[in-house]
Amino acid sequence: MTKRLKVNSPYDGHLIAEINLDDATQVESALKTAYRLAQDSDKILPASRRIKILEKTADIVQSKAEKFARQSAEEGGKPLIDSRIELDRAVQGIREAAQSISQLTGHEIPMNLTASSMNRMALTTREPIGVVAAISAFNHPFNLIVHQVIPAVAVGCPVIVKPARATPLSCLNLVKCLYEAGLPKEWCQALVCESSLAEKLVTDPRVAFFSFIGSGEVGWKLRSKLAPGTRCALEHGGAAPVIVDHDANLKDALPLLAKGGFYHAGQVCVSVQKVFVHEKLVDKFSKGLVKLAKKLVVGDPTDEKTEVGPLIQEKEVDRVDQWVKEAKKNGAKILTGGKKIGTTCYAPTVILNPSDKDKVSSQEIFGPVVIIYSFKDRLKAIKRANQTPFSFQAAVFTQNIDTALDTAKRINAAAVMINDHTAFRVDWMPFYGRKASGLGVGGILPTMMEMTEEKLLVFRSKLI
Repeated sequence: MTKRLKVNSPYDGHLIAEINLDDATQVESALKTAYRLAQDSDKILPASRRIKILEKTADIVQSKAEKFARQSAEEGGKPLIDSRIELDRAVQGIREAAQSISQLTGHEIPMNLTASSMNRMALTTREPIGVVAAISAFNHPFNLIVHQVIPAVAVGCPVIVKPARATPLSCLNLVKCLYEAGLPKEWCQALVCESSLAEKLVTDPRVAFFSFIGSGEVGWKLRSKLAPGTRCALEHGGAAPVIVDHDANLKDALPLLAKGGFYHAGQVCVSVQKVFVHEKLVDKFSKGLVKLAKKLVVGDPTDEKTEVGPLIQEKEVDRVDQWVKEAKKNGAKILTGGKKIGTTCYAPTVILNPSDKDKVSSQEIFGPVVIIYSFKDRLKAIKRANQTPFSFQAAVFTQNIDTALDTAKRINAAAVMINDHTAFRVDWMPFYGRKASGLGVGGILPTMMEMTEEKLLVFRSKLI
């Protein structure tokens, strides 16, 4: 008997849809189909056809963007105002992939420089790596799938994608759009299955590239089990630090950091979490952030007015609440929030000066909580910011270019935003984490490059 998955709203629990779960037989069938395609270079879709398919897919997604945004908000809990932006980004990402196919080029390798290299010419080409298996996360249920599936389609790799079980509908919507645009179904297969089968999928030796977005615990575990030769890209979380120096423009900084910290209830891998504020500004900054946090509308993500929606599961609300209470017990000041709103939402929370040992300081919160730490010495603040095992995006607010550049140099982050929040991203920029935060490079073109391999061709002729 086929198992069924109930997709429920994280806000009020109402049933959105019920779909079949794929079993081991279907996982094996998907692998066989994808591997057979990858082994036959004659079956790779021509670049011109891939471009047309992607351009048409972008048009189809754009025409259905409002419908998809509403479904994304309903199943994932991200407020509608932000889900609409996610769909706009998704359309842009698909178009970016179509345009980037022309950049999958090789280059010439100099020859005739020594006696042994005479009468030779060498150049490189790029080839699709093979079967791509992708496991995705819930927090950007449409655009994350775009970043994992669309680059594979663009470079000519057969792809099998497994969405988060909490948010499978957005993934299925994108895959249907690809089919409608003319992509043969065997080139992109979606599997909604149990975690044990997902592990079987990605660790199969027929998989050439594994794309993962989710928790570090799961990502690193799966990487350790990959078959020899399988390449991978892992995108995990962080504890995005921000340095607010004494000369920062708070009028600009505060709304940016409030948005970066409370956007999607803090369930973003580069969400503003730890803000180190110079002691001269900490009181004014704290009052300003509290004022903004209190104004945020928390509730139903499909409501036009909602700015902060639910956490994805009730157990996550309980976890965040426990962490906040731990910080309070150990001497931190809860400046606002620090309480549940019903069973699925958590009040936007600002905490002042918790211990570095508290979970809110040492781990990724992944909830609507922003921590403020007062500092006198910027270099010591940077040292504290670097003490976590995570290293993704960071930020510095200052009006002094020397301070900005010096901070950017010293802080351990893959990207440093200057006078902007840590959650800034456009889909054509490289996006990646250091240390426990990830492996490999995300972004449309960077992912396309990772899903291809370079081949060297050397020509020998007396005429060269």
